[in-house]
Formats: sequence, structure tokens, C-alpha cells
Amino acid sequence: MIHKFIKHSLVAMSLVIGISSCEKTEYSFGNITSPSNLTLTAVVAGEDAANPSGNGSGAVTITATASNVLNYKVDFGDGKVQMLPSGTIQYKYTMPGVNEFTISVNAVGTAGVVSTISKKIKVFVAFEIPAAILQNLTGGASKKWMCDKDADAHFGVGPNDGFAPIWYAAGPNSRAADGFYDDEITFAKDANNQITMDVDNKGNTFVLGAAVGYYGLSGAEGQYPIATKGVKKLAFMNATSASTPAISTKIEFSVPGNGLVCIGMGSTNYEILSLTATTMNLRTIGKDGLAWYQKLKVKP
Repeated sequence: MIHKFIKHSLVAMSLVIGISSCEKTEYSFGNITSPSNLTLTAVVAGEDAANPSGNGSGAVTITATASNVLNYKVDFGDGKVQMLPSGTIQYKYTMPGVNEFTISVNAVGTAGVVSTISKKIKVFVAFEIPAAILQNLTGGASKKWMCDKDADAHFGVGPNDGFAPIWYAAGPNSRAADGFYDDEITFAKDANNQITMDVDNKGNTFVLGAAVGYYGLSGAEGQYPIATKGVKKLAFMNATSASTPAISTKIEFSVPGNGLVCIGMGSTNYEILSLTATTMNLRTIGKDGLAWYQKLKVKP
């Protein structure tokens, strides 16, 4: 009798265990509420009327706020993504020049429910100009340059895959009639190590024949009354040519607007082949596709 009781008890326990093992475990997240009132602000450092894309540091203060949020996932628009529990970060963009980025924020609520907001910004990142370039070009503040008319090959041209004026090189004082010997080019540095340039062409600029149309003019090679005065903020970068450290500083700068430094060649980018405290040798690809050269010296 006892054996039968034990046997029936074991069977009953097995049934209870079997039934229990089939029941699903239930979890509760509580109330699932989507994040609401999501806002996004992005303040570019130094942004003002004169510097609409910032001061060149690339620094941006990004702030996202929302109700019922557990975390923020921020896509900075430059290929980088980060989780921000506080929703605030001081972020620094690094791509040189003025670039547009779309910042996207996912506000994450309970059970992974997401609300999204985006904002486009333009950020200026100044290239970190080597200290020697900064010092020699501006003297640490401001320096005035002019054509080195006494130097051999102070103006010349060569093939666009070369780095010397092998086709033509002007002899000392041989281009006086072209009127660019008295032009003055002022390079200045500000507190953020950004360099500006102001060209005083004394009312006229010598323009190459192939570049006349580039400046909206018509006629043959010669002097034209082109307005050049006005401070222009230069953009510096690594040289895009095939030059080597043996023949170049490997640094170039871009001039906004008409791109003029001294002579109208129909170009805006200038590679600094050499630079000392008193002399400078520039190379640019003109409108005709050739490599043009000019040597400058500090104004006495």
C-alpha cells in the first residue's frame, strides 16, 4: 500500500513539474513611452556675422534634450557616432576647410523606442599651418611683400608636371613695363593663426592672355583695372601636386574671390615652393594649364 502511495505521489509531482516547465516567463518594462519634446542645438565656436562657419577651431557645442529619454545616440555627420547619456558634448570636427555636416540624434526611451531629430551645420576648420610658415610669412603679426624684380626667374612658366620655369624665366627687371613690380601683398596672422592677405595693385593688374576671360574681361595680354584691395581669409592645406620636400614646402593656400596674388594667371591655389624670412617662391597652375612661377621678397 505504501509502495502504491509513493508511486502515485511521484507521478503527480512529475505532472506538476512538466506543467510548470511549459509556462512562459513574463517580463514587464512598465509603461512604454516615446521620448517627446526632442530639441537639438549646435553652436559653432566663434560663429558670427563675419565668421558664419566659426573661428576655424572646428569646435561645436551639441545639446539634445527630451522628455522620457534614457540615452541619446548622436551621429555627427562625419562618420562618427557616440552615445551621450547627458545629451551634451563639446565636439571637434577635423576636416580642413568649410564643410557641411548633418547631425542626427536618436533619443532612446523605454523598450528601445526612438525619436529622431536632425540639424545641418557648416563648420570651418583651419589647417594647422606649420610654425615656420606662419612666422616667415607674417613675421608673427603682419608682413608686406612685393615682386622680387632683381632676382633671376622672378616670373616664369613651365610644364604642369614640373617644378621649375624651364620654358621661360624673366631676367632681373625685365618685366618693368608690365606694372606689377610696385604691387604690395600684405600677409597677416590673427590670434587663431589664420592668415589673411590684402593686395594693393596700385589700380592695375597684369593678366596673361589665356586668363583675360577668367576675370570677365576681353582683350589681349596686358594690364587691366582689376579691384584687388580688401582683406581675404586664406585657406591653407597640404599641397595637391606631386612635389617632394626637396623642392617644396608641400604647403599651398587658396585665395577666395578672383584669386589674385600679384599677376592674373586665372588661378586661385598657390603652392609655396620655398619660403624664408625675406623671400618666397610660388607655383600655380594657370588657366592655360601650365605651371607659372613668381618670386616675392619682403618690401624694404
